[in-house]
Amino acid sequence: MAGFSPAAGAQGASASAATGQKLLVVGDSLSAEYGLARGTGWVALLEARLAREGVATTVVNASISGDTTAGGRARLPALLAQHRPQVVLIELGGNDALRGLPLVSTEANLRTMAKAAKAVGARVLIAGMAVPPNYGRKYGEDFIKLFASVAKAEGAALVPFLLAGVADVPNADELFQADRIHPRAEAHPRLLANVWPVLRPLLK
Repeated sequence: MAGFSPAAGAQGASASAATGQKLLVVGDSLSAEYGLARGTGWVALLEARLAREGVATTVVNASISGDTTAGGRARLPALLAQHRPQVVLIELGGNDALRGLPLVSTEANLRTMAKAAKAVGARVLIAGMAVPPNYGRKYGEDFIKLFASVAKAEGAALVPFLLAGVADVPNADELFQADRIHPRAEAHPRLLANVWPVLRPLLK
């Protein structure tokens, strides 16, 4: 099931040495470099691009493999208080689907996270996800729509599908690790390419 993170491992927050604004990434293993050499995931590639382009931004990667929207919701207040970010990128929801959690709960958790980030003055970006066809067409459609619904309701920016160009291409199997869940390092530049044009305007 390409694109979803099992409950495995954990990665603590890390920050670049840049000064200026802060970007907080709250995600699961897709953002926590699960199964990858450190520095090869899309968040690390983002840090490198920001430095290369002279965008003074500290990236705090608070992603944890296996995390759900409920976990992110519980962790976010402390992260906001600690880091005081200007931009919050939320990449969660895939594990909710893996666990068969109600979509209404996933949507409510994401909305609560977006509201909390906005309450401290942060701009919000939601990274959308999709589920494989075996989940059923209606469930799949409703799952995709909930991310857009949250973004619209909360005035957040949206990446419709983080794994576009990776999970939905004919050679998708070649772009994933042996578990067929997590993208290989060579696919992560594509994840960044999906995020960058939406994120860049949020970075002042």
